[in-house]
Amino acid sequence: MILLNPGPVNLSARVRQALLQKDLCHREIEFSQLQSRIRNQILQVYNLTSKYWAPILLTGSGTAAVEAMLASLVPRNGRLLIIENGVYGERISKIAQIHGIEFDILHHSWGEPIDFDLLTKFLDSHFEITHLAIVHHETTTGRLNNLEELAQVCYDRNIKILVDAVSSFGGEEINFQAWGITACAATANKCLHGVPGTAFVVCQRAALPSSEIIPRTLYLDLGTYCRYQDEGATPFTQSPQIFYALTEALQELEDSGGWRARHANYAQLAVHVRNGLVSMGISPLLPQEHSSVVLNAYHLPNNFTYEAFHDSLKSQGYIIYAGQGNFAKSIFRVSTMGAISITDMERFLEVVKQMTNS
Repeated sequence: MILLNPGPVNLSARVRQALLQKDLCHREIEFSQLQSRIRNQILQVYNLTSKYWAPILLTGSGTAAVEAMLASLVPRNGRLLIIENGVYGERISKIAQIHGIEFDILHHSWGEPIDFDLLTKFLDSHFEITHLAIVHHETTTGRLNNLEELAQVCYDRNIKILVDAVSSFGGEEINFQAWGITACAATANKCLHGVPGTAFVVCQRAALPSSEIIPRTLYLDLGTYCRYQDEGATPFTQSPQIFYALTEALQELEDSGGWRARHANYAQLAVHVRNGLVSMGISPLLPQEHSSVVLNAYHLPNNFTYEAFHDSLKSQGYIIYAGQGNFAKSIFRVSTMGAISITDMERFLEVVKQMTNS
């Protein structure tokens, strides 16, 4: 089965094989060494140094990492501005509400770009904003939000940027230093091609709360995790098998040329699919220049419901993803992550062509 959904992804043979390594207790030195290796590998993806940056590993999905980032890094005397232009921006707002974080929302319709004029006007009349949260790649529509322009707006106002990079880390450019990123949340099972179950936050060490501050959360407190992991330990049980797969996936990423090579591969697949679908009269939701290479959204072909389209493709070995909310009946989404090839995508296009012509 070829998974064209935005995670979990198809695993390579070497990553799948890594799951079969020996059982390991998370309190033993071998696990400590494995954990330390993964933390170093994560920093190497974007050439970050451990002196200034802390990679913090968690057991959970990407949402766990986002929740940990927000609950741990926005202080009780801070105020968060959340930019919404899709499901996952709106999920950030739900997290902030649950944890009692003081926050405001700058809402956009799903798929719309950030309105920077509106943003600057809001910030210039709300000096209490200390942090801003943004989804880098909003998989609701495939939009890649402009972090570079956002960075200048926040830098000029001394606002810390918290990035949901769950579906962009390892596949899109993330310029931590130039964009003034305070922290970003990500996961193993999307652009890194690992196994679901491990997520992480890459955070400026200077932004972590001290041990004297009472955290909002026990299990998701980044300060606690970082202190333990810096000492080679873990506060709670992690999954050795998923760690085996993640270290292999990160090594595979490096061996294949790093995030830039992966980005180029995704771009080749995405353009190939886009051109093929357009030639059949299936139009993309967003222009190519506004879309991530990781995932693109398309209008459903005429005379197809999503359910019928999905089920027909599944019977031919392909899994696509539905639209959400108001898009549920009008679009489908195609991701290019994972161990998939141009041949896989050519066959996908041929299957779609046969379906829409029958």
